[in-house]
Amino acid sequence: MTTDDISGMGPLVARMARGGQRLRQADRIRPWVLDTAVVVLVFLMFCLADLLHSGDGDGPRRFRLAFTQLPLAGMLALQAGLVLPLLWRRRRPLAAFGVIAAVFVLQWSVGAALRADVALFVALYSLALHGRLKQLPWACAAMAGAMVLVALRVSAAMSVWDALFFLLSTTTAALALGLMVRIRRAQLAGLRERAARLEVERDQRSRLAAVTERTRVAREMHDIVGHNLSVIITLADAGAYATDTAPERGKEALQLIGDTGRQALGELRRVLGVLREAADGPPAGPELSPQPGIADIDALCAKVRAAGLEVVYRTSGDVDALDSGVQLTAYRIVQEALTNTLKHADAGTRVHLAIIETDTRLTIRVQDTGPATPPGPHEEGHGLVGMRERAALYGGTVSAGPAGGGGWSVEAVLDLTPQGGVR
Repeated sequence: MTTDDISGMGPLVARMARGGQRLRQADRIRPWVLDTAVVVLVFLMFCLADLLHSGDGDGPRRFRLAFTQLPLAGMLALQAGLVLPLLWRRRRPLAAFGVIAAVFVLQWSVGAALRADVALFVALYSLALHGRLKQLPWACAAMAGAMVLVALRVSAAMSVWDALFFLLSTTTAALALGLMVRIRRAQLAGLRERAARLEVERDQRSRLAAVTERTRVAREMHDIVGHNLSVIITLADAGAYATDTAPERGKEALQLIGDTGRQALGELRRVLGVLREAADGPPAGPELSPQPGIADIDALCAKVRAAGLEVVYRTSGDVDALDSGVQLTAYRIVQEALTNTLKHADAGTRVHLAIIETDTRLTIRVQDTGPATPPGPHEEGHGLVGMRERAALYGGTVSAGPAGGGGWSVEAVLDLTPQGGVR
C-alpha cells in the first residue's frame, strides 16, 4: 500500500475510530441499550420469519416432514426462551448460555426447528468473550451434545455426518471469533496500560532532567557569582582602608573590582546564552568566551593575589592535554577552594596550589596557612557539595579539613581512565 493510499484512507479511518470511541463511551454509560439492540435484531432477523410463516409449511417437503409444527404460543415461548437470555449475555454469560442451551435441547427433543436457534451460537460467542476460560470446556461439551442431537433429528432429511460437519464448523467459528475478540481486547488493554506507564515514566524523566539541569545551573551560578563577589568584597574592603593612606592602591582596587565584575558579567552571559540557545537559536551577539580551563587558573590566581592572598601555583604532568570537561571541573574546584580561603583567611595568607596529572588520575591540592576553621553550614551545603558533585562526574572524591601543619586543606582526585568518567 502506497503513502497516497494511506493518506486517502486517513479521514475514513479517523471517522471510524471516533465513531467506535463514541459507541464504547455510550455503552459504558448505558450497557443495556446494546444488549436490547442485540435481542431486537435477533428477533427481527430470525424470529419474525418463523412467526409469519408458522402455518405455511415453507421449505422442501422432506424438511417439513422431519420437523414438528409448533402452535403459535409454543413457538413464542421457545423463541422467548432462546432470545431473551441474551439480555444478560455480557453480565452473566454462563447463565445465559445455560438457559439458552436448555431451551435449545428442549426444542429439538420435541422435533421443532426454529431460526432463533442462532441465539445459542451468539451465547457461545459471548461466553468465549466475557466468561471465564475454565468454563469453555464444559460449554463446548454441551454444544457438542446439542449438535449431535440436532444431527440425529435431521437425519431423515440429510446425512448425519454432513449435518455434524456444518453444525460443528459453525460452533467452532463462534468460539474462535469470541476468543479472537477477547485476545484483541486484552492486547489493546495491555498497549493502553503500557502507553500510560511510558507516559508516566516520560514525565518522571522530564522532571528529573529539569531538576538535574536546575542543579547544574545553580552550581555554575554559585561558582561564578560566589567567587567573583568574594574577590570584589575583599578588594572593596582593602580599597576602603587604602583610600586615606595610599590613594593609588585604592584606585588600583577599584580598577580590579571593575575587571572582576566585567569578567563575572561575561561568564553570566555565557551561561544564560547557553540556556537561551535551545529556544532562540544561536546567539546573534558577539562570540561568547569558551568555558574556562586549567590555562585560566593563572589569571584566577592573579585576581586572588590582588585581593591580598599569596598564591603559589605549580602543575605537574601534561595538564593542558586533558579534555575540556576535566579542565572545567579542575578550574571550578580550584575556584571554589580559593573562594573559601578568601572568605575565612586573613590578608597575607599563603596558599599552595598544586595540580598533578598522572596516567590514571588528576590530583588537585589547595592548602592555606590561615586558621583551621571549617566552613559554616551554608558553605558545606553549596561550595563543598558542589565540588564533590563535579568530582563525582569523573569518579573522583573531594576531602577537606584542617591541614597537618596548620591552616585548611582541600584535596580532589579525579579518575582519568575512560571507564571511570564521562568522556
